[in-house]
Amino acid sequence: MTVSIERAAGITRGPVPGTPDEILRRTLRRHAAGVTVITVPGPAGFTATSFTSVSLEPALVSFCLGLTASAFPAVQRADRFAVHVLGAGNTTLARQFARSGIDRFDGIPWSEEADGLPLLDGVPAWLTARVTLRQRVGDHLLVVGEIDAGGGHGEGDALVHHNGAFAVPVSLPSQTGE
Repeated sequence: MTVSIERAAGITRGPVPGTPDEILRRTLRRHAAGVTVITVPGPAGFTATSFTSVSLEPALVSFCLGLTASAFPAVQRADRFAVHVLGAGNTTLARQFARSGIDRFDGIPWSEEADGLPLLDGVPAWLTARVTLRQRVGDHLLVVGEIDAGGGHGEGDALVHHNGAFAVPVSLPSQTGE
């Protein structure tokens, strides 16, 4: 089903000015993305909106991390990672793991797998994966992993990031004839 949203008057439909990176930043502010926290042994972790599914057979997921990120060395060394899908009640967690120069795990309830992989408590869903590919792409590292476990309480609205702020999705009413 496709839901149409009326366009506001005066929207420019032609190309927008700017360098490619400015155009990308401006465009992605209009793209709502699910918020996750990625963790690796160390412990290390960071807030990410770059998480996505890649394949069902085999079950593969991916994320990207900037090459200059403080978590980069730990991610580069990790054989496994965990993806924590955040809910509306996890904004504090999202903000803490987005900050640099702090112990991101300080005050956060979590447990450790046998190999040191941190699993955060109180999230709607989480997955663990074994790294199958690391590839530098531009100024980021693309990491792909094959799912080996998952869990979470499965409750509440998803946390998304849109236009520079955290938000929750709102279901739109069904439209007949589409």
